[in-house]
Amino acid sequence: MIQWKLCSGLLGLLIFLTGCSQEKSPPTDSSKATSENETSKDAAMNTGNEFQLAIQSEPYGATADGQEINQFLLSNDKGVSVSIINYGAIVTAVYVPDREGKTENITLGFDTLAEYEKKGPYFGAICGRYANRIADGKFTLDGKEYQLAQNNPPSHLHGGEQGFDKKVWAAESFSKKDEVGVRLSLVSPDGEEGYPGKLTLNVVYTLNNDNEFKIDYTATSDQATPINVTNHCYWNLAGEGTILDQELVLNCDQYLPVSDVAIPTGKLAAVKETPMDFTSAHKIGERIAQVEGGYDHCWVVNPSEKQPAFTARVKDPDSGRVMEIFTTEPGIQFYTGNFLDGTEASGGYPKNGGLCLEAQHFPNSPNQPEFPNTILKPGEVYEQTTVHKFSVE
Repeated sequence: MIQWKLCSGLLGLLIFLTGCSQEKSPPTDSSKATSENETSKDAAMNTGNEFQLAIQSEPYGATADGQEINQFLLSNDKGVSVSIINYGAIVTAVYVPDREGKTENITLGFDTLAEYEKKGPYFGAICGRYANRIADGKFTLDGKEYQLAQNNPPSHLHGGEQGFDKKVWAAESFSKKDEVGVRLSLVSPDGEEGYPGKLTLNVVYTLNNDNEFKIDYTATSDQATPINVTNHCYWNLAGEGTILDQELVLNCDQYLPVSDVAIPTGKLAAVKETPMDFTSAHKIGERIAQVEGGYDHCWVVNPSEKQPAFTARVKDPDSGRVMEIFTTEPGIQFYTGNFLDGTEASGGYPKNGGLCLEAQHFPNSPNQPEFPNTILKPGEVYEQTTVHKFSVE
């Protein structure tokens, strides 16, 4: 869970070499890369059949107001790669082999920067300052009421009209012996989107040769402020179609029932003998019709001494791809792409074309004092880690 302590430039997927054609190509470091990084970049640009732990980068385009954006390709020696842009700290693609060695992109996303700049489904983005919903866009802190945008009427959603998903982040790539990654940083000024305090946020994406894609978050603020940050990747382990036949396990004995506007009631409910029970594997579509509107709820991660704690497992039986999620967060929002509709605004993806498993604190926590704390105070450090581990069966 959160720990507090003092203190197109399209990606030419050069690594999908075993018979795969180039589709997208990586970015030029949005800020600067060390000489180590340049060595890694050259190593990635091989033309044989061997995968390597490497990082490379290239320009991705410019925003509508002229800011240059870059894209980074992290790849490992197992054929897994992750591409990231420094606009919204967005994960634009994750390529993973199936049991036959065929590599597919298992995340949803747009093809161009211009599409990411429009209002959309938050494909692959970092959401904040407060991910998920705050009831009526209001909270009271230290006796003062704050009014936020009600951009998901009547609620505040994912940080407001211009959340972290619509910001240009500073970025620096790095390469180590056992992992490669990108550090992204953002300063959110006092008063931005109605939130108090100047918040400094760092997000580090790393990929290693154990097929672990890790996200580390740290933040500080000069005033007390709510914070709840998450990554909003949509996953489809088949690489196409819907996720209804994919199998899910959630290490969660409880979930948060919600009102008709998706705000938690404040109670924790047992999942046992309900369609919310994924403590053993179930196909996602098996009981979805019993849940009005589809799944879009926060589950309570079972306590664990080991951190990050095992939280979720998804398997696509046809391809054999498996993704496990481990997190330090107390909750995970499971969403089944209920509002995807096949239109251009949805990237052309159909309803249920992807699923989200967003490690986070509980929705509306600033208005629910019994929920785990989401207020970051001066002198404290916000920390969380989430790991996605890929394998095949």
